[in-house]
Amino acid sequence: MELLLGITILSLFFHLSSSAFTPNNSYFLACGSTSTISLTSDSPPRSFVPDSNFLRTSNSLTLSNPNASPNSPTLYATARAFTEPSSYQFTLDIEGTHVLRLHFFPFSAQNHDLSAARFNVSALDRFLLLADFAVPNTSTPIIKEYLLWVDTGELTITFTPNSNSGTSSLAFVNAIEVFTAPTSLLGNSDPLSIAPSGNINQLQRQALETVYRINVGGPKVTPANDTLWRTWVPDDDYLLSKALSQVNSTTRISYSDLDSAEVAPQLIYLTARSMNPGSMVETNPNFNFNITWRFPVTPGYSYFIRMHFCDIVSKTFTALYFDVYIGDQFAQENLHPADYTDNLAEAFFRDFALDVPTSQQVLHVSIGRSLSKTTPQTANAILNGLEIMKVNNSVGSLNGTFNPGSVPSQDNKKNLVSPAVLIPSIVGGVLLIILAITALVFCRRRRAKPVPKPKESPVSWSPYRAAVANFIGVSSKSTDGTAPNASPNFNLGLHIPFAEIKSATNDFDEKLVIGTGGFGKVYGGTLRDGTRVAVKRGMRGSRQGYPEFQTEIIVLSQIRHRHLVSLIGYCDDWSEMILVYEYMEKGPLRKHLYGSDFPCLSWKQRLDVCIGAARGLHYLHTGYSHNIIHRDVKSTNILLGENFLAKVADFGLSRSGPSYGETHVSTGVKGTFGYLDPEYFKVQKLTDKSDVYSFGVLLFEVLCARPVIDQRLTREQVNLAEWALEWQRRGQLEKIIDPRLEGKINVNSLRKFGEIAEKCLAEYGVNRPTMGDVLWNLEYALQLQETELKREPFEDSVNMHSQISVAAVGPSPSTTISIDDEEGDGMTRMSEDAPDITTTINVFSQLVTGEGR
Repeated sequence: MELLLGITILSLFFHLSSSAFTPNNSYFLACGSTSTISLTSDSPPRSFVPDSNFLRTSNSLTLSNPNASPNSPTLYATARAFTEPSSYQFTLDIEGTHVLRLHFFPFSAQNHDLSAARFNVSALDRFLLLADFAVPNTSTPIIKEYLLWVDTGELTITFTPNSNSGTSSLAFVNAIEVFTAPTSLLGNSDPLSIAPSGNINQLQRQALETVYRINVGGPKVTPANDTLWRTWVPDDDYLLSKALSQVNSTTRISYSDLDSAEVAPQLIYLTARSMNPGSMVETNPNFNFNITWRFPVTPGYSYFIRMHFCDIVSKTFTALYFDVYIGDQFAQENLHPADYTDNLAEAFFRDFALDVPTSQQVLHVSIGRSLSKTTPQTANAILNGLEIMKVNNSVGSLNGTFNPGSVPSQDNKKNLVSPAVLIPSIVGGVLLIILAITALVFCRRRRAKPVPKPKESPVSWSPYRAAVANFIGVSSKSTDGTAPNASPNFNLGLHIPFAEIKSATNDFDEKLVIGTGGFGKVYGGTLRDGTRVAVKRGMRGSRQGYPEFQTEIIVLSQIRHRHLVSLIGYCDDWSEMILVYEYMEKGPLRKHLYGSDFPCLSWKQRLDVCIGAARGLHYLHTGYSHNIIHRDVKSTNILLGENFLAKVADFGLSRSGPSYGETHVSTGVKGTFGYLDPEYFKVQKLTDKSDVYSFGVLLFEVLCARPVIDQRLTREQVNLAEWALEWQRRGQLEKIIDPRLEGKINVNSLRKFGEIAEKCLAEYGVNRPTMGDVLWNLEYALQLQETELKREPFEDSVNMHSQISVAAVGPSPSTTISIDDEEGDGMTRMSEDAPDITTTINVFSQLVTGEGR
């Protein structure tokens, strides 16, 4: 539990606080497509444009997948196919290392079976990337990634169908990425050679193919969490013995001078595997074992191995020493993190180079105790991340021993090329490059034509006060899991002209600012009919919060409940992103708990607020055939109105729940630092129980009146959920409550409240209660607070799922809470005038950037 909470808390914090890398050159092509495809889930988001302007051939095929599923990625719905050698050309204005990614996803269309295609791919006419390549017919795309040194001003990628493959002389590609790599990615120093071989001179000027990219001890990291849009996979499938290792997590990290988020994202350094001696220290005081990973590799090549380290296991800065082995050889003896960093939990990496002989098809990477520097009692070793890259051979090939200009046969493609053949080929290739560059100086280069912006259709405006719950006519054909474009496809009667909003906020007067968040500032205002409103204005000219903007409108325009904040209208004129809500005069719950001069909320008031929020969430989870998961439950998203009426707000991260027969929604991790469900973070499977976990954190926050994460406190107290759970399990929760409430909480009410919060924070969602159960028990805790009946100890400690009548604890007091079906907060019914939301199953988007989250 402590491990997962540690991972959850800091992973999101560090990811969201890092700035995105902006490459000097960037090209993202949707091959065969006639329209731009936006990947809004990537961070930063990317748009893949049609590839026609970058082709250097007039003979190609545009193929569309006739069997593409509406839920499959649109990037792979089309492909560009070639029946003869064909090239793409990219103009680059900077010399240096560039990232190239080729996407392949075979399908059958127009009498062409792409799974039968076999072809070669070369770059810059000097590097052979793929030879006789056939794409496996799998359900997931195959992505090949390369690092290429470009110094010619042009990058040419050539696809050559393999005429030796039989009748299917075809090459294809679905998408291409080309962008400048940050200078820190490879640096200027060569890797440490592992004797007796492994020398790689001028690594930066070679061609490298990424073979493995591993997040050791952590979950999968996707392009949504990596500023270079990389994917890091868990290490479980490569670990030889899990029993010999244990996973550790940290509470904070920093980077050394040579490391950065572009070298590896912060998520990689938040977890590590370390040694797990178990009982060996007692049974075998001189134990000695290694943690080993096994990777199948292509023999006969040099490999570049980058190992990422961050000492998150030691208590003192200079304590850790361990040995590193690569290819069953010593890579570095007595590696001492203090030699490369200035503090504990500071990230750094070490680069190594190794030649894999032709007789070896497996590469082992191991870490183990230092026999000369440590004792069995102090021994440990760590690894946070690992990258393995293949380096081109002496003829510039990453797949075979022939150069890009030759076409191997099936029989001889694995044989070495003799010098007599090699030298003329190289000289000829150099001459061709010189002639090509000379010709380009005098020829007008073909450049990509700008794609004209579509004209925006006018969005009609109708009286917004009467249209709060209007139905949205949004197409459900989105194939990438994100919401469709907002304007002009909303077709709502909620649009408010920009001039009206400017008038309502006195031209966005800074004196009217009532809050600030990652999306932008929130202004108090008054519409022309006298309605007081809260106006949330996105940062002008920015597209960073657009998916959140879409989702907020889609969700709130279709639901209505007394304990959910109502959307009054929106505005997207002049590239603005403005949301107009009902005004909640008392602001967010957090300000009434700590950090302000507001009067202290009584225990009854706090219970009422929790009950109101629980009713709103319960309605989201059960009010429709497809439930809604809020995904960002926290004290700043619980707003208080007149008489402290609580309403759940901010639906920008909301997602529709699993369909009938499904148990979860697979999605990238989104949420807020400190409240995130650790199970959701680990397996990326979202359920309504993730909201329940966040609500459990909120309950302890209400009780203790302190931030959920406070770095100023001792290590044991930093995480509120962990700290409060410890006291709850001791049966001494009263020792950490808000001091202003001491002596004012009925002991039975407090006991029941603690039990509710503890069950909400169960490690696994299946063991957590539903929001309906939470609501029932909170109402019960309120009744226990208001009754003066004497009880035996633990008489009211009932099972969370039990349906015990309130009468079981004595006569019902006059303040018994009743269920108001008209409000929609009953256990089974929703508001009568709330429309069906079955069409929204595919419209909820993921937040592209987590700024402020």
